Amino acid sequence: MLLWINGPFGGGKTQTAYELRRRLPGSVVCDPEHIGFGLHRTLPPALRGDFQDLRAWRRGVHEVLDLALREHGHGPVIVPMTLTDPGYFAEIVGRLRADHGADRVCHVALLAERETVLRRLAERGLGRGLKRESFAVAKLDECLDRLAAPEFAHHLRTDRLTVPAAADRVAELAGLRPEPNTDGPLRHRLRRIRVGLSHLRFD
Repeated sequence: MLLWINGPFGGGKTQTAYELRRRLPGSVVCDPEHIGFGLHRTLPPALRGDFQDLRAWRRGVHEVLDLALREHGHGPVIVPMTLTDPGYFAEIVGRLRADHGADRVCHVALLAERETVLRRLAERGLGRGLKRESFAVAKLDECLDRLAAPEFAHHLRTDRLTVPAAADRVAELAGLRPEPNTDGPLRHRLRRIRVGLSHLRFD
């Protein structure tokens, strides 16, 4: 199965994805952002717009995920990625569903109130508050509005959910059974910090 975890920037996609990878034996996280970052680095800075607008990104993401879904036979392929354009969604997720069947490609959009997402963005701002997350803040209202549309179901409200609880609900929607969460509060906090640090970018 391929499990696409959508949501606004700062909505908890990556933390939820890595919680699921930890508790679903054989699963793997495939992050389409890395393809976008690579494309950006091949372009002059003045041409680095939204990499999702590049046809090469959309085709590349489909090709990579198609390969992973066909050849990774050990567990779910988990994809944490914000994708709010309905056309691009159909081009990637819709095409994967057409190729592999809707039962093998599950999509869940993590949603929350604006204030909840802003608080989460501030927490990951490395002491700079929301200044470091200016792009995410600028896109927040558009993301929340678009992802509430029916084509982006399943929808999961996460305002009152911890990361492990969100992972449990996502797994339930996908028909998966993760191993029980045995982390205490301290270990859970340390895991979140480690995942957050491993995804910092400075370029």
